[in-house]
Amino acid sequence: MTGFSLADRLRAGETVPTGWCGMASPLVAELIAREGYPCVTLDQQHGLYDMPTTFAGIAAIRAGGAAAVVRIPQGGFSVASRVLDAGAEGIIAPMINTIEDAKAFVAATKFPPIGARSWGPSRASQLTGVHKGDYLKAANDAVLTFAMIETRTAIKNVDAILAMPGIDAAFVGPSDLSITLTDGRTLDPHSKEVDAAIDTIIAAAQKAGKIAGAYTATPERALELEQRGFRFFAIASDTAFLQAGASAALKKFK
Repeated sequence: MTGFSLADRLRAGETVPTGWCGMASPLVAELIAREGYPCVTLDQQHGLYDMPTTFAGIAAIRAGGAAAVVRIPQGGFSVASRVLDAGAEGIIAPMINTIEDAKAFVAATKFPPIGARSWGPSRASQLTGVHKGDYLKAANDAVLTFAMIETRTAIKNVDAILAMPGIDAAFVGPSDLSITLTDGRTLDPHSKEVDAAIDTIIAAAQKAGKIAGAYTATPERALELEQRGFRFFAIASDTAFLQAGASAALKKFK
């Protein structure tokens, strides 16, 4: 696999599923890629991925034939530029609630004149097979920024966030949305409050001509949101894959 793939697929209107990995096992991330997932996401926010395992995981995902995306820790914009230098094709940033959050995200992930990303993508150039000079020309379009919309404040500001140059996509965090929209009373990513917020988010994305993605946890929910205009989905995690496989095997044995 050479070059970039994720941005072209999504901008062409394809629906792209991603496997979600938090176990800090590059081998597991590669195996998911080799099963045909076009994208695999490494989770630094709530998963166990640190910088060494993220660097190894990105290379393993590309070896498996998929694009690598990384969810950075909350406010970890300096981490974003590092994992892009390591070859990630997308960054998911949690809790992008305000214009200031969005500006900081863009500054770390886009080269001038859009942002202020520092130069150093040697590993990215090696993994993609893209010469450094060509990488500079391509990266602002080829590397995707996913702003997580997961609070009341983010919903209030979603039109302005998604209209900002350098923000390529919205990414729905349904669990946090359910908590914040009910003032901490309920954890229900399929609640009526979350569904209403999803309508607002997809409308803002379509108005801005941006991509909409979500953590859905199940293929069924992903298919439902696809009908509403979403195109990028985390359909299951590495732990869910492992649990399902282990459970199925044991049931057949019994």
